[in-house]
This record gives sequence, C-alpha cells and structure tokens, in this order.
Amino acid sequence: MRSEVYKSSDTDIDRFRAVLVERLGCERYEVWFGGVRFELRSLRLTVFAPDQFTLDRLRNRFRVEIQHAASLTVKGCVEVAFNIDESLKPATPTNSLTALSRETVLQDSRSESALASTGDGASNLSPLSRRPTLSSFVVGDHNRVAVTAATTMLRKVGVISPLLIYGPPGCGKTHLLRAIQLAARQKREVVRAIYLSADQFTTHFLEALRGSGLPSFRRKYRDVHLLLIDNVQFFAGKRATMVELQHTMDELSRQGRQLVLAADCPPAQMSELGPELIARMSGGVVCGMEIADRATRLAILRQLSQDSKLAVPSGVLEMLAEQMRGDVRQLQGAMNRLNLTSEALGCPVTRELAEATLADLFSTMHRAVGLTDISKAVCGLFGLEPGELKSERRTRKITQPRMLAMWLARKYTRAAYSEIGDFFGNRAHSTVISAQQKVDGWVSTGSSIRLGRSVCQVADAIRRIENQLQAG
Repeated sequence: MRSEVYKSSDTDIDRFRAVLVERLGCERYEVWFGGVRFELRSLRLTVFAPDQFTLDRLRNRFRVEIQHAASLTVKGCVEVAFNIDESLKPATPTNSLTALSRETVLQDSRSESALASTGDGASNLSPLSRRPTLSSFVVGDHNRVAVTAATTMLRKVGVISPLLIYGPPGCGKTHLLRAIQLAARQKREVVRAIYLSADQFTTHFLEALRGSGLPSFRRKYRDVHLLLIDNVQFFAGKRATMVELQHTMDELSRQGRQLVLAADCPPAQMSELGPELIARMSGGVVCGMEIADRATRLAILRQLSQDSKLAVPSGVLEMLAEQMRGDVRQLQGAMNRLNLTSEALGCPVTRELAEATLADLFSTMHRAVGLTDISKAVCGLFGLEPGELKSERRTRKITQPRMLAMWLARKYTRAAYSEIGDFFGNRAHSTVISAQQKVDGWVSTGSSIRLGRSVCQVADAIRRIENQLQAG
C-alpha cells in the first residue's frame, strides 16, 4: 500500500484517522475504512477507495464525518475529494497480514528467543545491563509492597488483575515490569507475555488503523496470557486509543488473563484518562513505589559491584549511596562510568578516582533547592496552576498545599519567614510560622490530605515532593 503524502507530516493523517475513529467507533471504521487510503495536500483531502461501490458508499454515507474530522485535523476549511485506487484491492486472502502484523510477530519471536536464551549469547551481555530478575531485585521500604504484589500475582496469573504499580520516574517500575515478564515466561501456563509502553501501544494501534490491521492488532494484544503496559499516563488525551485499551482490558478480564500496568501516579490522579479507564485500573491491586532510600541505594550499589566484578571499597560505595540521591538509572550509570574509567586507566577504584570521575554527577545532586523549585513540585503533585499558591484564594484545595510549600521552604532553603511569606503572595511572616506548626502537627498525628480524587497521609505527600526535588 502506498504511503500517505502531506506537505508537512504524515502525523496529520494519523490524527485525522484517530478523530474519525472517535466519531464512528472502531468496528464501524474498520468495516468501511479498513482498505481506504487518505492523501492530504494543503487544504485538500482525497479519499481513495478500492472500487466504485466502496467509493459511493463512503461519499454518500460518511462525507459529513470525513469533512468534520479533516477540519479538526487541519484547523481550516478542507476540500474533500473521492477517487478510486485499484491497487488497494487485496491481491489474495493470504496476503491480508499487514506490515504491522508481520513486524510485531517478528518482534515477539525475537523477544521471546532472547528471554529464553541461556547460552553464550546471554553471557555476552554487560553485567550491568542483563535482564532484571525478581530474585536480583533489591527490596527496601520504598518498593516492598509492589514486589510482594508482583510475587503473589505470579503464583496464580490472572487472579490479581490488573496490577497497577505507580511511582516517580526512576523508582524501578520498568525494572520490575521486565522482571515480572521474565519470571512469567518461565511458568508453563504462560505461553505469551508481552511488554510495551503506552506510546508503543498507541503507535501500533494507529498503524493498524492505517493498514486495515485491527484484527491482527487485537489478536496480538488480547490473545496473551500476560500483558504489561508501561507509562499508562501517556494515554491521556488519546481518546480513540483509550477506547481500544478499555476493550482490551475487558477482553483480558473476560478470559481470566493477567494485565500489569505502570504509571507515574495513582489512578485517581490520572483524571484525563476518564472514569471508565480509572475504574478498571483501580479494580485489581494498586501499589506505590518511591525513590530508593540510602540503605537501598547502598544495597543496589553493592549488587552492581558484585555483578560487574568491580572491586569497590565499602567506603566508596557508602559515599556514592550518600551523594547519589537520584534514581536507580543514575546509580547504574555511575557504576558503568567507574568500571570503564578503572579499566581504561588500569588502576583500582579509590575514593579519589570516584570523586574525580563522578564530580559532575555529585554537583548535580547537590544543586540548591529554591522557592520556585518547591512551588513547582507542590503544584505538580496537587495539580495546581503555578500562580495558585500565591493567590488570595482560601479554599482547602489551595491553603493546604500552600502550607506544605511553606513548611518545605523552611526545611530546604535559608529563606527567612518574611521572604517565604512574600514569595507566596505577600503573606505575613506569622502566616509562615503558623503553617510550619500546622504541618508539624499533621505529620506527628498521621493526618491525611486530599490529593485529587484520593486521600493520602501528609507524610506520604511530603515524601513524594521531596523525591521530586531530589530528582530535579
């Protein structure tokens, strides 16, 4: 099939198709537009059909929908034309497998072969880049519940579904999902286990629409024993894809299959996904992860040192655990750099070598936290606009996050009470003192605070904000 042509980008065709799917529904779109090609040039959209019958039906029944979708895509008055392209007729029934289907089947085969590989090919992997396993997963207070849920789920795949794991970037969600996939494939009852990101799911879905490959797409992602989707928060705003995901979840549930999801925040805070998806994501087990604490970072560094057969003195590992307060990827990167530097210079790892090699990382970790950083992190967690903490509004939705921000400002900056008050809307220094006392009371009594549609403990909210400040 020939590719769509547009003056600027083929992504406009993808957007046009997505809008059309939203208006017609997936099934209806597949019936009438599965074998159709679109060409968009300037303000003219041409619809190419394989034969006269299809062309007449499209022109008579769907012109209004096509016109509407085109105007939303290009943001202007678009002329719609219809034409016949006989090359769109399928050659034989056996050739109906689309390029997407062939590609994804090959990808699955390669992925499954790699997962099953235990020969020399696997041993060629770098010690710091081998596939993660649950047995090698370093467990600490920040991830214990999530790892326990994963282990429990693997004992009887399909019973605890969906399993949704959330947490800030770099806390190990992807690592855990990959470990789950590998562990599941070692179970006799799990024949197919697929991992992909939300962006990949969306891309494959749009390619299926473009190439009339929806049946193959659905067989691929619904006829599985375990489906793992990472970064599901990125489905927000992709309405057609969200509908497809919803149907996929329903079908997996009906068959008793397992779904594992990962996101940067709990379902209640992903309001843009809509109530239907949020309800489905919340219907199994939801558990959180946090950035690794110092003790866990030290354990991870020790494991990385052992896996790479790199002799790193305990004092150096402890220094790294103290200095490297970011995510696990940064720990891996630091150990990779130390490994290569030690090998290149032909010298052992010492404190002096580590300080010289990782000086740029250390300086980044210890960047000063300012009032603006705190305000941005608090607004990000509570879903507020940047200026709302400085506004005159006194609703609980604003005042409680503002008090938390003032409390954090006293903890992380050298700003005086008066400076903090000025920053948060020209408030008196006594207001900042009162906020500090109130938050101290909330923490000591284990009080809760509203976070979007959910409720969490104040201490948990503070920990999330601090993780964000550490990650930058």
